[in-house]
Amino acid sequence: MKTERIALASDRKSKEEARKGRRRQRRPSPVQTLYNICKEVFADCGPGIVPSPAGTERLKVTLDKMTKADVGLRRNMPFFRAQESEGLPKITYLHIHECDKFSIGIFCLPPSGVIPLHNHPGMTVFSKLLFGTMHKKSYDWVDDGLCKKAMHVSSSNGSAANPAEVRLAKVKVDADFTAPCNTSVLYPADGGNLHSFRAVTPCAVLDVLGPPYCDPEGRHCAYYLDFPFTNLSVDGLSVPEEEREGYAWLQEKDTPEGLAVDGALYNGPRIVVK
Repeated sequence: MKTERIALASDRKSKEEARKGRRRQRRPSPVQTLYNICKEVFADCGPGIVPSPAGTERLKVTLDKMTKADVGLRRNMPFFRAQESEGLPKITYLHIHECDKFSIGIFCLPPSGVIPLHNHPGMTVFSKLLFGTMHKKSYDWVDDGLCKKAMHVSSSNGSAANPAEVRLAKVKVDADFTAPCNTSVLYPADGGNLHSFRAVTPCAVLDVLGPPYCDPEGRHCAYYLDFPFTNLSVDGLSVPEEEREGYAWLQEKDTPEGLAVDGALYNGPRIVVK
């Protein structure tokens, strides 16, 4: 009888350990969890429709916990090596998932890599710096949405020449960020919807866009030049002198010459699309 009790106890212990092992195996990876939450948070969203405050916070907290190891990144990968060629260093994009509601991907920047100033029309964007240091500058529109005819003011005599179509924007962020740091969130009309990145050191940014860019639906990625407020003059528009450093004139431009963003295979943990 004693031998039978020992055998039964051993069998129960083995079954319990097996159950625990199955539970551990069923636990989703961080990137799978991210996908699952994105699917729920963006389910009722669309162009210009932002997630609920609770959904935004839930997604932000999830991204705050993620690390480069969660998506299979290492600092010694070729994407992050310094490049000796002339012009803008090549940037690599690792595509993880995209559907009509949201996209998930990673921008890998070598030292001095630049993502020029661009917009996110009707989109909510979550950006998580996974490692490294980058400088971020972002703006929000502050005018009526119409382009203005501006005159370039000469620094020498104050004369004007070469009118340009510009819009007034207010600086939201102009600072360096070093991982680990909190996830940033931008919205269709605020939070720094227009931004640029410059890699101070090799770095990687995990991006969630909802909804993703889509030219046929009018969500085209537009690039911009920025001019200090005092460099241009627009009739009927003025800003108090003490606040002028916080404003700029933005002018839409073609895709920057030499900008190279190459796609590469994502080799991190896979997601199961549901």
